[in-house]
Amino acid sequence: MHLVITEKNSTAKRIAQILSDGKAKQRRVNGANVYEFDDKKIVGLVGHILSIDFPKKYNDWSKVEPHELIDAEIVQVPTQKRIISALKKLAKSATHITIATDYDREGELIGVEALRLIQPSAPVDRVRYSAIIPPEILKAFSNPAEIDFELASAGEARQKIDLVWGAALTRFISLSSRRLGKNFLSVGRVQSPLLALLVKREKEIEAFVPKPYWEILITCKNDGEFIAKHEKGRFWEKSEAEAIVSRLGKRGIVSKLERSEKVDRPPTPFNTTEFMRAASAIGFSPANAMRIAENLYINGWISYPRTDNTVYPKSLNARSIIESFVDSEFGEYANALLKRPELKPTRGKKEATDHPPIYPVAVARKEELGALDWKIYELIVRRFFATFASPAIWHITKVVIDVNGELFNANGSQLVEEGWRWHYPYYAMKERFLPLLKEGEVLDITKLELAERETQPPPRYKQGALIKLMEDLGLGTKSTRHEALSKLYARGYVHGNPVRPTKTAIAVVDALENYANQIVQPDMTRTLEEDMNKIAEGEISEDAVVQESKEMLSVVFDVLRKKGEDISDSLKRGLEEDRIVGACPLCGTNLLVRRSKKGLRFIGCGGYPDCNFSLPLPRNGHIIATQNVCEEHGLRKLKIVTKGRRAWDFGCPYCNYLEWQKNK
Repeated sequence: MHLVITEKNSTAKRIAQILSDGKAKQRRVNGANVYEFDDKKIVGLVGHILSIDFPKKYNDWSKVEPHELIDAEIVQVPTQKRIISALKKLAKSATHITIATDYDREGELIGVEALRLIQPSAPVDRVRYSAIIPPEILKAFSNPAEIDFELASAGEARQKIDLVWGAALTRFISLSSRRLGKNFLSVGRVQSPLLALLVKREKEIEAFVPKPYWEILITCKNDGEFIAKHEKGRFWEKSEAEAIVSRLGKRGIVSKLERSEKVDRPPTPFNTTEFMRAASAIGFSPANAMRIAENLYINGWISYPRTDNTVYPKSLNARSIIESFVDSEFGEYANALLKRPELKPTRGKKEATDHPPIYPVAVARKEELGALDWKIYELIVRRFFATFASPAIWHITKVVIDVNGELFNANGSQLVEEGWRWHYPYYAMKERFLPLLKEGEVLDITKLELAERETQPPPRYKQGALIKLMEDLGLGTKSTRHEALSKLYARGYVHGNPVRPTKTAIAVVDALENYANQIVQPDMTRTLEEDMNKIAEGEISEDAVVQESKEMLSVVFDVLRKKGEDISDSLKRGLEEDRIVGACPLCGTNLLVRRSKKGLRFIGCGGYPDCNFSLPLPRNGHIIATQNVCEEHGLRKLKIVTKGRRAWDFGCPYCNYLEWQKNK
C-alpha cells in the first residue's frame, strides 16, 4: 500500500481526485479522513501535529525564574491524537510512503514530524509542487525526490529559538509589570524590534514641531487655465515672499517649454512581500490577504503564495495560461496580450528555485468565489497579465513662466498609451493637463496667492510598508512577517492602519530600550535569520544555531536581572498611562480601566471611595484606549480586540452607556 501524507485534509482530497481522475473514495480511519484508490491511501494533516514546549515543571511562573527557560529541556507534544492514531495505523501496512506537504521550511518540518511519529520501515520519498493542478501534481508524483532534512532543521531551529526567546522574555516582562493572566505582556524575537520601529516613528510624530513656510502660486490663462508655483518652492521667511509678490505684474511670458515622453515600465511578478503590499493598498491586511491566497492555492486557482521569487521560470507556458482566460471575465485583456508579437515578462531582482512567483494556474468564475476571494484572485490575474504587457507611455510637459523676472514652474502629464496600466488599474497616476502653450506666448495672471503652509510630521507606517521594511531589515521571513504584525494587534500593542502603537507598547519598548536595547534592535534577529538560511543550505548545524541564540539571550538576561527593579518601575509608570481614559465628569480625577473583585472590567474614578462614578465595559476582548477623544465627554475612544475577529470600534464609553440606558 502506498501512503501519501499531505499538509491539510483539503489538499489530500484535491490531490486524491487528481491522481485518481475523480475516482477516489473517502473513508474514516480512527476518526481521520482518508482518500483511497488503487493501492494508494492519502491522508491530510492539520499542519503541525507536534508542538514543542517545556516540561510541565516549568509551567508555574511563580516557581521558575524566567532565565531558567534558556537552558530548559524542550519536549515535543502531540497535538492531533486522532490524526496521529490514523497515521500509525496506516503506516503499519504501508510498503511505500510519500511526503506531499508544502515545499518550504514549515512544510518540510511537518512532513519530518509525521515520519518521526510513525517511524516507518517502508521506503520514503518526497514530492514537490507549486500548484495543486493536474499537470503539476502528476509531474511531481512521476519525479519524486528525497526528504530535505536540512530544510526541516531550519524550520525546527526557528521553532526552538522563538519558544525560548518568547517564553523567557515574556515571563520576565510580565512579572516585572505584574501584568499576568490573559493580560500578560508579550515579547518576541521578531515582534519586539518591529514594535520598536512603530514606537520610534510615533515619538518622531509627537516630538515634531511644525515649521511655517510660504509658497507663491499664480493662475495663468490663455485658452485655458493652470497653476504655476515659484521656482524656489518654499519660502521660510514671509517677508522675502511678500517682497517678490509686490514685484509681480499681471502678465507672464512662457520663457521655456519642454515636451518629452516617459516610458512607464510594467511591474515585476508577485513574490509574497509585493503581493501583501499590493493587497494592503486595496484594503486587505497582510494576514487576511495571505489567508485568502492560501485558500486559493489549496483550491487550485493560484500557485504557491509563499515565495521570494520575482522571475518566472523558463518552463512556464505563459501563452497557454493566458489563452485559458479568453472565455473568462478577463477575455478582453487576454486577447490583447495574445496579439502581441512576443510574450516576454518583466523580471525582478530576486530569483529562486523553490517556487515561481505567484500567478494564476486556473480560470475561476466570479460566482465560484466569495467577494473577498475574487478581489485577491483578480489582483493576482491582473498582475500576471501586466508583467507581459507593453509599457505605459506618458507625455510630459514642463513650462517656465517669467513674471517680471521671477520664474514659476508648472508640469503637465498625460497618459497617451495605457499599456500595462489597462490590465492593472490599481494605483493610477493622476494626469495633470496643461493648455496648449508655445514659447514666447504672453499669459494673463488672473490670480496671485501667497499660501501659508506648515511642514508635516513623518507619516505612520501602513501595513504594506511595514512588511517591506521588515524584509529590508531581515526581520522574519516571507512566511512569518504577517503573523508577527498580527500578533501586535492581538496583544493590544497597536491599532488602526496606518499602524499606531498604544501607551502599553510605548511603555514596553521604553523599558527594553533603556535597559536591554539588544531586544528591540534588528541585529540579533537578522543574524539568526541568516544562520537559519545556512542550516537549510547545509553550512551549519541546527544545534549550533540554537546554542548561539541561547548565548545571545543569556547576555540579555545578565542585563535584565541587574536592572530588574528599574525595568519594573518603568513598566508600571508607563502602563498606568494606558489605563487612563479621561477625566471624571463629577470630580475631575482620572478615570481608569479597572477590575472588580469578581474580575469584571469597568471604568472607575481614581478618586474612589470619595467619588464612585463608573461606566460599564464589555466582558471580553482586549481594551485599547485610542488617542481619539470624544468631543462631547472628553474621554478616549476605545477599541475592543478579540482574537480571530475584526476589532470593534467601541467608541466613547460614556456615549455607549447613555445609549444603552436610553434603549433599556
